[in-house]
Amino acid sequence: MADAKEMATGPDTHVAGSHSDAAESSHFPEARPGGWIYRGVKIGKKELWYASPKVQLVMVALVCFMCPGMYNALSGLGGGGQLDATVQDHASTALYSVFAVVAFFSGSFANKLGIRATLMVGGVGYCIYAASFLCYNHTQNVGFVVFAGALLGLCAGLLWTAQGAIMMSYPPEQSKGRYISWFWIIFNLGAVIGSLIPLGQNVNNTGGTVTDGTYVGFIVLMLIGAVLAVFLVNADKVIREDGSKIILMKNPTWQSEFIGLWECISLSPWVVALFPMFFASNIFYTYQQNGLNGAHFNVRARSLNNLLYWLAQIFGAVIVGYALDYSGIRRSMRAKISFIVLFALTFIIWGGGWAWQRQQVPRAVTMDPAYENQKIDWADPQFIGPMFLFIFYGFYDSVWQTCIYWYMGALSNSGRKTANLAGFYKGLQSAGAAIFWRLDGLHTEYETLFAATWGVCAGALLVALPIIFFKIQDTTDIETDLKFSDETVEDVVPTVALVNEKPAPATV
Repeated sequence: MADAKEMATGPDTHVAGSHSDAAESSHFPEARPGGWIYRGVKIGKKELWYASPKVQLVMVALVCFMCPGMYNALSGLGGGGQLDATVQDHASTALYSVFAVVAFFSGSFANKLGIRATLMVGGVGYCIYAASFLCYNHTQNVGFVVFAGALLGLCAGLLWTAQGAIMMSYPPEQSKGRYISWFWIIFNLGAVIGSLIPLGQNVNNTGGTVTDGTYVGFIVLMLIGAVLAVFLVNADKVIREDGSKIILMKNPTWQSEFIGLWECISLSPWVVALFPMFFASNIFYTYQQNGLNGAHFNVRARSLNNLLYWLAQIFGAVIVGYALDYSGIRRSMRAKISFIVLFALTFIIWGGGWAWQRQQVPRAVTMDPAYENQKIDWADPQFIGPMFLFIFYGFYDSVWQTCIYWYMGALSNSGRKTANLAGFYKGLQSAGAAIFWRLDGLHTEYETLFAATWGVCAGALLVALPIIFFKIQDTTDIETDLKFSDETVEDVVPTVALVNEKPAPATV
């Protein structure tokens, strides 16, 4: 996509090339088309334009900062900020059940409707979800909260698929880890700032339920995020620094895009080995947010924990994202090293978590309203240990998510294929989350939730091992990506690269 080592040498001859070298084959960027979206602005030594991958990544990150970032801050309070987590469990089950179905097919919607329209629709459900908890504070209307959760599942499936396509297909091949980390920083800053809202509102509140002002703050910020999606451009308008474009379908139809879902798996059937990792990628939130933070800390202590959790995600994304792009080690080797690190963290962090969890009181005790006064406050001496454990859980989450996105991005640079991969990822992720939120709604013991979460994560890594060790190559062949599109090399590679690679005329 970004690059090609060898291009077409004539009307009947064409040699496969990689995505990593087109920039090297042209010593200066190709002139961009006219129009304000391509007008460059110098910032230091860098030039940016509106329809560039970097600006568009920042734009989608800001949408996620306002919408899912604030949702994470709200969920991280445990029980959606309510004393009884049951209503949030029911809403989350509805949310992730719908999310799982919609996301699996949402790659087709993103490819047909375009990135901008998909994100616009996707952002709407978040503010309605936050509003449902404000309503519940006064009416105890469980049905509205569950409906809002289901609506959010529909909207989030679209939003996250469009986001995943941008994050995996827009960057040049050698910069994907950094782009993922930049997104994760901005996105989780939303959760960090969102966490400051309940922390400030509840700093003197040692009771159970957050204030109305907390929910109002979330609603306003989420609404801003939904409106911001209007200002994105579609993928066919994006041009990279070397002049290359995103691989798409030039003339997508509903039929071609639903067929594309099948082709995504039939052309690369081994990708299903990543599905268990997809399934496991959100299941730990249930135990961490409700089984640890919500069950054992009072409202101001869990507000502080929530803030630290999302800060840890930022640090994790920066460290791992930049390490995954380290050019001193081949990409295939970086994939293997990242897997070993992730496997080790799974047993070190969750092993420490088990040592803490096995000492805690049963779930029935934590659900007794009388236990609220016995929950850990930040002034208590026993606060420090589980606080750091919660921080490490946040770090682990960002490592897991960053690695998965990087693995998918290393398998393809096609905007069309990565949209479908993102849909599979979010669909299976949501199916796992729906199951675990339902288990929590059925009041499954926290030790059982913990053991199931740990076991699924460890097992998923073992299943994914062959893909990460044997299928991730040092670069991705541009011809492989073009098989999943109706575009040609000439459509996506900068003209200057094609001209430079043409053989010199024969002499006599």
